[in-house]
Amino acid sequence: MIISRTPFRISFFGGGTDYPVWYEENGGIVLSTTINKYCYINCRYLPPFFPYNYRIRYSLHEEVQSVSEIKHPSVRECLKFVNLDNRGVEIQHNADVPAMSGLGSSSSFTVGLLNVLCALKGKMITKRQLALDAIHVEQNRIKENVGTQDQTAVAFGGFNKIEFGGEQEITVQPVTICKEKLDLLQRSLMLFFTGFSRKASDIAGEQIKRTPEKKKELETMIGLVEEAVNILNNSKDTLADFGRLLHEQWMIKRSLTSKISSSFIDETYEAAVGDGALGGKLLGAGGGGFMLFFVRPEDQPKVKERLRKLLYVPFSFENLGSQIIYYAPTDNF
Repeated sequence: MIISRTPFRISFFGGGTDYPVWYEENGGIVLSTTINKYCYINCRYLPPFFPYNYRIRYSLHEEVQSVSEIKHPSVRECLKFVNLDNRGVEIQHNADVPAMSGLGSSSSFTVGLLNVLCALKGKMITKRQLALDAIHVEQNRIKENVGTQDQTAVAFGGFNKIEFGGEQEITVQPVTICKEKLDLLQRSLMLFFTGFSRKASDIAGEQIKRTPEKKKELETMIGLVEEAVNILNNSKDTLADFGRLLHEQWMIKRSLTSKISSSFIDETYEAAVGDGALGGKLLGAGGGGFMLFFVRPEDQPKVKERLRKLLYVPFSFENLGSQIIYYAPTDNF
């Protein structure tokens, strides 16, 4: 049995500039962090005692003879990509948060699955290659409408500025700020689950289609990343400006397509701001899922009470990225 653990991510600034249709011509940049909520993938070669070759357990339960019969697109394409020489496998998925909720869950799944399948073959893979392989599987094999930040963020782990485009294609630069300021930033963030799930690819598809007409907005969002980094580099007394910048980012993002927000999301956002949040955003492509707010610690009880109908989810930053946390290969039959 081999188990991988892959974190989920929170994207602060630059989301939308990580789609190839944009960054291949203009360059893209995001500021994001991974958090201590995880996707777990258990995997082993399947013993030859069953009337099927592949047993896949996620929200559904699949038992099939061939890879091509597998319905789960990421499982099917990852198995084809890694090529286990026609050996049957059992794969089981568990997660700390629901799918389609804005924390990059689909990419965490793909990254974690590729990591564990490589380990099953006895192969160690670098974080960069893991990210690039996951991007290839999602964008080119599954042909999902996904960007490039999620796979990179969860493969590497940590609080990073990630740039896209150019010769390197992906450049990951850890955010280096003092522990005191980082702790204050973490204590100033509140995460709420709206209860809605949505298919990110559908919303992202609309955003990708409108990219050529949103050049001004996307260029502004790139500028906000550098502005956020400058805020983090200043004294901790200016950290509240990070929250105000989140508000500016959200106002731009929600204008990219009408599918990103909703009347419920807008009302929730306004309620939080009315009780002390300096800014925030809906995470992921939009439509539902998790909302993030920047709230001074002393104002958080009021915001938590105002949004008491939503599920409040405490979290902390993490730095490890996708890992193999248990490795016990089975004997060959």
